[in-house]
Formats: sequence, C-alpha cells, structure tokens
Amino acid sequence: MRNQNKIALFAVALATIAPSFAVARTIQISDVRNIVEVSNPLISPDGKQIVFLATRPDYAKNDDDSQVVLVDIASGVQRNLTTSRPGVRSPEWSPHGSVIAYIAPDASTDAQNDQIYVLSLHGGKPHRLTNVPNGVDVFAWKPDGKAIGFTTEDVPANEAAIDRGHDYFEVGNDPYLTTAAPMPLHLWVIAATGGAPQRITSGSWSLATPDISVPLSWSPDGREMALTRVPTPHTGDGDRSTIIVVDIASKQVRKLTSHERFEDYAMFSPDGSKIAYWFSLHENDMNEGNVFVAPQQGGDGQNIMTHLDRDVNGAFWMPDSKAILIGAPDGTRTSLWVQPLDGQPRKLELGDVDPSNDNNIDATVGRDGAIAFSGYEPTRPTELYYMSSADAAPRRLTDFNHAIAALDYGRNEGITWQGPGGFLEDGVLTYPPGYVAGKKYPLVLRIHGGPNEGSNTDFYDYIRLVSAHGYLVFQPNYRGSDNLGNAYMDATWNDGGDGPGKDIMAGLAAVEKLGIVDTSRIAVGGWSNGGYMTSWLIGHYQVWKAAVLGAAYTDCLEDYDLSDSNASDIWYWKGSPWVGDNMAACREQSSISYWKNIKTPTLILSNTGDVRVPITQSYAMYHALKDNHVPVTFIAWPESGHEVSGPVRIEDMLRLWLDWLDRYLK
Repeated sequence: MRNQNKIALFAVALATIAPSFAVARTIQISDVRNIVEVSNPLISPDGKQIVFLATRPDYAKNDDDSQVVLVDIASGVQRNLTTSRPGVRSPEWSPHGSVIAYIAPDASTDAQNDQIYVLSLHGGKPHRLTNVPNGVDVFAWKPDGKAIGFTTEDVPANEAAIDRGHDYFEVGNDPYLTTAAPMPLHLWVIAATGGAPQRITSGSWSLATPDISVPLSWSPDGREMALTRVPTPHTGDGDRSTIIVVDIASKQVRKLTSHERFEDYAMFSPDGSKIAYWFSLHENDMNEGNVFVAPQQGGDGQNIMTHLDRDVNGAFWMPDSKAILIGAPDGTRTSLWVQPLDGQPRKLELGDVDPSNDNNIDATVGRDGAIAFSGYEPTRPTELYYMSSADAAPRRLTDFNHAIAALDYGRNEGITWQGPGGFLEDGVLTYPPGYVAGKKYPLVLRIHGGPNEGSNTDFYDYIRLVSAHGYLVFQPNYRGSDNLGNAYMDATWNDGGDGPGKDIMAGLAAVEKLGIVDTSRIAVGGWSNGGYMTSWLIGHYQVWKAAVLGAAYTDCLEDYDLSDSNASDIWYWKGSPWVGDNMAACREQSSISYWKNIKTPTLILSNTGDVRVPITQSYAMYHALKDNHVPVTFIAWPESGHEVSGPVRIEDMLRLWLDWLDRYLK
C-alpha cells in the first residue's frame, strides 16, 4: 500500500500546468484506485534509457497489473514493452543493451510458475527462456551477455513417493503452516539463446531461504558469482546467512569471510577486485547493517560506514570502484550518500524527493555515474527520478500521479522531542486539509512496524486518507527504529514494549503541547510490530478512544514456536523462552499478558495464512477482549502473506479502518 504510485506522458509540461486547472479537493478511498507504482528502475548500458515497472491496480481481478516500460532520458518519451502480463517483475538489461529479460508467470501451464522471458528491443515477441518446474526466484545476466544465472528451488528427491501418499516430512525451524519439507534454492546457468540449464550448486544448504530473494552478482570476467548462503532452507535458520563465491566452471564454493551470520547482498566491484556486502554490526541482528568491502580473494574486509551511523537499506557501486552509493532512513527522510571506501560520506541534495524504501532502496547507478530511482514527494506517490551525476538535482521523468498530486493535502512536518531514554526522538505530524489555527482536532497515531523501520514525510495513502477525514495524524518513531543510529536501533534488546511505549507517549505529549489536540478523542493503530505497540499501549495507558491491531504480534512464545522467524527471534530477547528463566522475560514483553487492562474499543485485522505473525495471536486477543465485554471486531482475510494484498482487499481494509476511527472519534 505504501509503495503504490502512478505515471503519465508529457511529464514536465503537465506537471506545471495541471494544478492551475484542477479543482482542489481532498483524497478519497476511490482515488487510491488511480495510484500507479513506479519501481525497479535500471539505466541502460549506454546511459540513454531507463527500464522500469509501472504497476496499476486491477480491481476486476483483485490483482496488480505490471508493465515493463522504457523511457528515453533526454525526451521523456515512453513505450510499454509488455502488456497484459500479470506478475511481471525484475526487468534487467542485457550487457549490450539490446535485450530486456524479466520474470513472469508461465500462463501456458496450470502451475504458472515464474520463468525468465527475454525481449529483443529490435522487435518481436517475448521468448520464454526457462522452463524449470519450481520457477525462477532471481536471475542476473553474465557480463558478456551470453548466459544468465538464476536460482530455483530443488525438486524433492522422493517426489514419486510423495505422489503415492508418502508425504510425511521432518519439521525443523519452520512456520506452523508448513505442509512439506522446505527445499533448498540453488544456482543454475542457462545460455541466453536457450537450451538446457546447467546446475552449478547443490547440497542440503540453500541460497537463502525460500521466502527471501537474494541478489546474484557476477564478477566482471564472468568466472565467479557472489551470493548468500544459509545452512538449511528452514526459515528460522535464515539468521545464519554468509557470503559465498562460486567458481562457475569448477562449481567450487568458497566462503568469503570468517563471519557466521547476518551477511547479505554481495556485490562485485566494477573492476572485479573487491566484493561489498551488508553485515549486521557485531554479528547481532539488533544492530545496524553496514557495508563492508573485502578483497575478491577473501577476508572480512573493512566497514566503510564508520563515519555514517545509519542502517543500510541500499548500496550500489559507483563506476570507479572507489565509492558506493548508500541509501538509508535518515530522521524523517530517506537519504542517499556517496561513501568513499575510505573517508567521509557526502549526502546528496535531493530536495523534497525521497527514494522509495520498502526495506530496500529502489535505485540504480549507471556506468557513467548517473543515478535513477523511484521516489516520493510529500504529496505525490512514486515517480521515476533521474540524476545525471551525484551532484545533479533529481529530475522527474514521469508524471503518472499528477491527478493525485493535485489534490488538497494538509501540512506534513517533522517533529522532535526529548525521549525518556535520553534520545532526541522524532516523528511526523500531518494536519488535516483546511486546518484552522486555534481549533482542536481528534488525533490518530499510526505506529510503524519492524521495529527496525521508521516513519517519514513521504506520501502515504493511509495517512492522507485519515487526515482527509478531519484528523491530525501522528507517526512517532521510537527506540528500535532504524533512522537515528545504532544506539537507538539497539535499544530494544529485551525491552520490546515498555521503553518504546514510553517513547511514543513522550511523543504524544509533545504533540499535545502544541495545543491543537482534542485530548478526549485520540486513537492508535498499526500493523505487525506497529500492532504489537498498539496492543502494548492500550494495555498500559488509558487515553485511547479506539485502536486498530493489524497483524499484531502479541505473544513472544507463540511467535517463537509458530512464526517463520521462530528460532531466530532469540536476537530480540535473552534467548529461547524455553531455556533457563527466559520465559519470565518473554511473558513480561508479551502484550497479551496485560489483557486485563485493555478497555479500548479495538478492531483486529489479520490474514488467515500469515506466518510472519500467526493469526493465532489475534484469536487470543479477540477472545480476551470479547469475553470481558470490551467492544471488539475481528476481521480476517483468507490469504497467505503478512500484508493484505490485492486492490479490492486493500480498499476493504482501508474502509474498515477509517470507519472504525469515525465510529469513535466523530
């Protein structure tokens, strides 16, 4: 939902003249239907064009319709390379720039597994390159353009026995809805002209777990590939990720560093002499991820971000192999820096634009040092932006969302306060359209998830819809957020609720001091860890008129036993709740433990197949409130995944959430 955006032709001209003809009105749920998401930009090898995805909601199919679009940088002229291909993703230029490859479901089979397709820019129809039974996860062109490396999940060795009914399997660190033994992902290579693919890696280990995609990085000479390995395909073992380098000809695998966990996103430098990778400081998931650069032949290398205290969300080599473009949350913004391998980082001047950042910065660097990214402005969903160099101002190349940008929005500003833990904290305050000074307004708190995420001033359809209903909206960041440095991010170890709860309440007090809040009408809500913090707040503070718990984590024991992260949750607490006296800390930090204190009317939202935060936790909260006569409504969607997906379901979710707020705040 946060990443939905829109595009149109005649970008610069329409952007300047459209507002003068528009009749200002506030955003409505129906307007969300017109938001187009811009994503996956990649600059062509010759630096003249950019390929990207434009995704529109298809309400008739309750799905998203993505198109691969090509834009000429100089003129802004666009053309669609694909049409009517639901599920298209990951467009990639061939090294010589004459072919685009992408992943899409194979509609010719019942399974509709994702396969690689190639499309010549000289004309003709897309050609399916792969036909692997479990589909393609990720791929990368070989530097000479003659082959493509890709990963796919193995077929079970006992597949015939499974078909005959012998389908029992041994459970490991798996989520509770697992119905078959997870199979490892491995590396294959296929000629760019097609034919039978060649298996490169094999074994019981896996190239990341099946729920996570990891990038593939070829060495410039095409002899090696750097990628991420985990010891098993069980999702709870995903914390033991390390970087490996694979010799394609010999199929030999070597480990790059001495680390045993929390490595990811390996990237060969353009000159092939170095490999950059992400690594959680001190091999602890509670800490920031920083970029390390190691020699190609091996070694731990050096942390190049010692002067940049931020949690890396994106890293891209600059063409000279002497610096890396870093993207990260930065207060209430998302910023880009050019980070030399040895020296001070330089923050880029982006104006009002922030790169898209759904856990990964959606950007690319061209061979000449140009930068392209999908980005937000405070009142505009994502568009495509281009910088001819790191010193240039961003230039918007698309205008899909001009109608959304022309609507009437309230002021959106950062706010800071002194937190009880000694931190100077921040958040975002959004005013309703037509705000009248001196008038007091109902206030809605929207708590971000993670906890290692952050709220910022970017366009967010939920926030704009709530403010259009006449509410102030406050998005507080709290300890554990990844926007203010490592000490702040690490401060929730074994303190998931109490400390962050006090931070949020301190932020609420700072907003109330502005004298604009009707303190008798305050609501709170959030998704995932935001749902957890919401349930913690309504169990500890009696100031709320209404609450919304979206996919709320409420019970550390159930999360440890049943979720996809399961055993790797130990990094947030003292350790396994089943060991020693750790159960007491687990129960103390579980918001369900404080059910007796909850009196706030609560809307509960969840997916039945969510394994990130199993719906069992929502059932427990529902019965705890219902049996004690607290007004509660529990809504579930019959789908897998942690987020509500599909435009129809998202629209229903937004309407349910807004109606709940209106019921108690109007």
